[in-house]
Amino acid sequence: MKLLIVPARTGVQWFKSGMRTFFRQPLALSVLFLLFLGLISVLSIIPYVGNILALGILPGATLGLMAATRDTDQGRFPMPAVLLSAFRVGRSRIQSMAILGLLYALSFLLVLAISATIDGGAFAHMYLFGGELSAETALDPHFELAVLVAMGLYVPLSLLFWHAPALVHWHNVTPVKSLFFSFMACYRNFAAFTVYNLAWMGAFIGVGLVVTVLVSLIGDPEAVTGVLFPIALVMAAMYFTSIDFSFRACFANDDGPL
Repeated sequence: MKLLIVPARTGVQWFKSGMRTFFRQPLALSVLFLLFLGLISVLSIIPYVGNILALGILPGATLGLMAATRDTDQGRFPMPAVLLSAFRVGRSRIQSMAILGLLYALSFLLVLAISATIDGGAFAHMYLFGGELSAETALDPHFELAVLVAMGLYVPLSLLFWHAPALVHWHNVTPVKSLFFSFMACYRNFAAFTVYNLAWMGAFIGVGLVVTVLVSLIGDPEAVTGVLFPIALVMAAMYFTSIDFSFRACFANDDGPL
C-alpha cells in the first residue's frame, strides 16, 4: 500500500461521487445515517460515561457508513448490519478498532482538558454531561475562547483519524500506524481536502439559504427550522457517503488504487 498525491480539483470529484452514490440509494443511506446517530445518542445518555463511550465507538461506526458507501457504489443494497462491519471481522482487527476508539476518546478528552484551562471546565462539563447554556456563560469571553481552542485542536485530531478506521479494518494496519498514515495522507493532500470541505460548506450554506428564502416567502418563519432540520440530516448523510472516496483516492495497492 502506498500514499497517493492528488491535485486540488480531486476534492470536487469526492464531493460529486458522494452525492451521486447517495442518490443511488437515498432512503437506505439516510436510514443508516439515522441509525448511526441513534447509536451515538443512545450511548450518550448513559450517565457519566455515555459521551465517552460514544466517542470510543465513533471510528467503528464511521467505518460502517464507509462500508455502506462501498456496497451502494458496487450495486449492492446497504443493509443495516453493515453499520457493524468493524465488529464482524477477526478478533485481532476488532481489538485494533477498539484500541483506535480508545485513542480517539482519550484524544478528544485531552482537547476538552486543554479547553478547561481557559474557562475552568465550563465547556468540557457541558459537552460531557449536558445542561443548559445560560446567556451569561455563552457571552463569557473565556467560554468563547475555550470553544474556539477546542475547535482549532479538533482539526489536527480529525486528520489523524480521518483514514484510520479504513486502514485498520480493510488493510490490517496497526492503530498507531494508521494514525500516522492518515495524518500524512491528509497533510500531503491538504489542497484536495480544502477544496472538498469548501465544496460541502458551500452546499450546506447554499441549500440553507434557498430553503430559508422559500419558506420565508410562505410567511411562516417558524417552519424554517422544521424544514431545515431534515434537509440538514440528508446533507450530512451525503457528506458521510463521500468520505470513502477520499480514502480510496489517497491510497493504492501495488496493483492500483484501492
